[in-house]
Amino acid sequence: MSANKTCLKPLAAIGFTTLLLASTMAMPARAGETGQVPEEVMATLKARIPELASASVTPAPVPGLYEVVAGPDVLYVTKDGRYLIRGSIIDLEAMENITAPRIAMAAAAAVEKVGEENMVIYEPEKTRHTVTIFTDIDCGFCRKLHGQMDEYLEKGIRIRYLFFPRAGLKSASYRKAVSVWCADDRNEAMTQAKAGKEIEMRDCDNPVSDHYALGQQMNVRGTPALVLEDGKILPGYVPPGRLSEYLDAR
Repeated sequence: MSANKTCLKPLAAIGFTTLLLASTMAMPARAGETGQVPEEVMATLKARIPELASASVTPAPVPGLYEVVAGPDVLYVTKDGRYLIRGSIIDLEAMENITAPRIAMAAAAAVEKVGEENMVIYEPEKTRHTVTIFTDIDCGFCRKLHGQMDEYLEKGIRIRYLFFPRAGLKSASYRKAVSVWCADDRNEAMTQAKAGKEIEMRDCDNPVSDHYALGQQMNVRGTPALVLEDGKILPGYVPPGRLSEYLDAR
């Protein structure tokens, strides 16, 4: 899938994604996974990195390492608890990235944890696929995608929006996102805003900053960013027909 049709986040606004995430969740164990995490490893993590105290820690596929899942992030810690490693493990014999599917699973779980009550959702008559999209109201490719919403829905693609104002939480795009969320009809307000029309500026309790933080944790660098049901991320605009074919083939 093409990664070129993306509105990039300004470089000045890109901070290093925090290594330690306050939000954590358990991950399913691998098939055939055995063994327990030594108490000293857990004790060391809790003592040195309190934010990882409730992270999911399981034996990694490489002897001497344990996998640490924190939100959408997958890390590794050595058996003595001294070294924390961030990066992919490549099985050179199988020529396979064994970290990638775990990251996808973590991403899918993190997105689901947001809750659909905290998303703006467009429903087809019959759902065949669900795609969650990090979107910026002022992004040209996001507007192009939204302008074809009926075509996505006709193909049975259910669209769930999360807000990702690329310019940050003090930007005009952020204020528009909040106003869309606070509107009486969020879907209509989203459509109007993405068409470049004026919407009533409002303020209320909203999940926009949480969406933005999650996008940063998931290393979203531009919009739209499409998160599939299995956690795979497609960066950039994908036309309705092509997206439908891609999803059907998976």
